[in-house]
Amino acid sequence: MRPAISPRRFAPLAASFLGVLALAAGCGDGTGLPERYPVSGTVTYKGEPVETGAISFTPVDVANGRPASGTIEEGSYYLTTAVDGDGALPGEYKVTITSRAVDYDQAMAGVQGGMPKQDDVSKAITEAENLVPPKYSIPDTSGLTYTVTEGSNRGTDFDLTD
Repeated sequence: MRPAISPRRFAPLAASFLGVLALAAGCGDGTGLPERYPVSGTVTYKGEPVETGAISFTPVDVANGRPASGTIEEGSYYLTTAVDGDGALPGEYKVTITSRAVDYDQAMAGVQGGMPKQDDVSKAITEAENLVPPKYSIPDTSGLTYTVTEGSNRGTDFDLTD
């Protein structure tokens, strides 16, 4: 009795199958999202760089958009939607910026087994001093908007005032 597929025929078939798998794996970033475009820039408050904080882009059209966010470090940021640094989908966004002086000693006061207690962390965050006016942390009061376009959106800078 002969095997259904001879070893000589199986090897090229297997190689072809593996090649198709390799090509499929190389397509896209695996998120299933449309193309995102780089968004980066600076954040200043009264002309000085915001040393640490967070920036979020909330789509105006929430049904067709996807939020993007980033960490502000030494006044600079870049956005991520799904994969680190992938940017944002094209569209109009409301922008929020937060920066708070968290007392990390207070947050870590009750460390047990290497992990801080949730109550200590929550209290430290709640009591943290705002380093930029709180209005910038709410999409409807920040007054900040930006339209992400196809291509590079580098130089997307925000200068906050009181």
